[in-house]
Amino acid sequence: MNTLSLRQKIGQLMVCGFQGDSSSDITDIETLIKDYHVGGIILFGRNIGSPIETLELTTTLQRLAKESNQQEPLLISIDQENGMVRRLGEGTTSFPGSMLLAATRDENLTYEIGRATARELKALGINWNLAPVVDINNNPDNPVIGVRSFGETAEAVSLFSKASMKGMQTEGVITTLKHFPGHGDTHVDSHLALPVITHSVKALENLELIPFKDCIESEADTVMTAHVYFPALEPEENRPATMSYKVITELLRNKLGFKGVVTTDCLEMKAISDSPGTALGAVEAIKAGVDLIMISHVSSLQIEAIEAIVAAVENGDISEQRIDESYHRVHILKNKYLSWNDIPLNSEEIKVSDVVGNKQHHQLAENALKKGITIVKNNGNVIPIKEGNKVVVIYPTASYLTLVEEEGYSKNELGMIVRDMDPHATIIPISNDPSMVEIDQLIGKVTEFDTILVGTLSARTSDGQTALLHQLMKTGKSLIVLAMRNPYDLAIAHDAQAFITTYEFTANALNMAVKAIYGKEIVSGTLPITIS
Repeated sequence: MNTLSLRQKIGQLMVCGFQGDSSSDITDIETLIKDYHVGGIILFGRNIGSPIETLELTTTLQRLAKESNQQEPLLISIDQENGMVRRLGEGTTSFPGSMLLAATRDENLTYEIGRATARELKALGINWNLAPVVDINNNPDNPVIGVRSFGETAEAVSLFSKASMKGMQTEGVITTLKHFPGHGDTHVDSHLALPVITHSVKALENLELIPFKDCIESEADTVMTAHVYFPALEPEENRPATMSYKVITELLRNKLGFKGVVTTDCLEMKAISDSPGTALGAVEAIKAGVDLIMISHVSSLQIEAIEAIVAAVENGDISEQRIDESYHRVHILKNKYLSWNDIPLNSEEIKVSDVVGNKQHHQLAENALKKGITIVKNNGNVIPIKEGNKVVVIYPTASYLTLVEEEGYSKNELGMIVRDMDPHATIIPISNDPSMVEIDQLIGKVTEFDTILVGTLSARTSDGQTALLHQLMKTGKSLIVLAMRNPYDLAIAHDAQAFITTYEFTANALNMAVKAIYGKEIVSGTLPITIS
């Protein structure tokens, strides 16, 4: 540790994103690695190409670090939660996400999907997954967690989080518990503003903290902080957990006994960037006891944060011992999981393993879909659709994206999937929030059909989709509601004859659901949440 300068140690506490891919100019991140000694990278969909292109990129980044005399390989991270939040695409396996896995009631299957996910990440040169989400989604109106959570109870979230975490660790990939001390009971997205959770300390101990505690006791690698304000834990008004000494050091370190690495969520999120700002937020996070500072997008902000931390040490606001503590924890983590021997030395050695997108992984994902997709109600056995029925399919064409999701994965393919199954079905795409004029026109068209299949995308937050469902339930037709994202849509589809939920609108999940609706497959999921 003494052989590194202050700037080198601070660089090792940074996790930075950049705009390019393997075919792009990556000057900004090259500068950060070479001149600012940055030791961590975060990848997004914008950085990901084909598997070989992704491996070439991660190898290039590691070579830059080695040529810059960094003592250990880079931490290369990604949000591959699966389901709705994923970064990998072409050539890789699309594994189902957390709430669908919880609906399988099979923690061993979740463990195996954790293993398979890690195998594909590692084959692409990615050594750190920012998963699992251990937030308890006990707020149906949560705009940013929802189906990213394993459920609404501490027991379920603990069980499946540990299974996922252990699966990834078994294959040598670093894992992350997020978002400490819990982002589940919010109605505000911290990408957009600062959420506040007013639970008492006892209430947090009896619910939100349980999965974190259980996973920490099972040797969690890293914990990601939440940009959420908890008045019961932090007396200073509107100080988010990310910048709270009481949350990070007194609660997470001292009370829960976590000895691993603590990382921030991205400090460009508005809960931080609007106040106090990204650079000052980085300083305050270090003072609170955080080890890694994550800034995902803008290189000028990344450099500004580094300079702010350096200045804070030089002026005595942060002790160098505090920097050394974090560097030591990061050093231990890297030594446990990373080795320069795993980095190809020349282009001839860059070969994507045949585990990426292989047949076994696709079969594993398909089995999970069969066990997780859930037929919640089926009055009158309208599922499967009777042969010869005239079917109309109504569905919104795009997603309700949160900023943590990739826009490139927002395409809704329900109409195309149904048409492949039933060439005679009538397909009617609608806007995400249809107007009453659009709804009235639709109602006039559906009277000639025997069965109405309507897809919803978080209809609880769409007045238009809610109004459409209410009108369709009055038609007297067989109505099948397919919740393509949010199972809580059942609360406004109570008079539909049938309700089926996929927990995600990935093409594979919708394809399996349509097969079930037409009697070509049997799905057996159990709803992992309660809906009132």
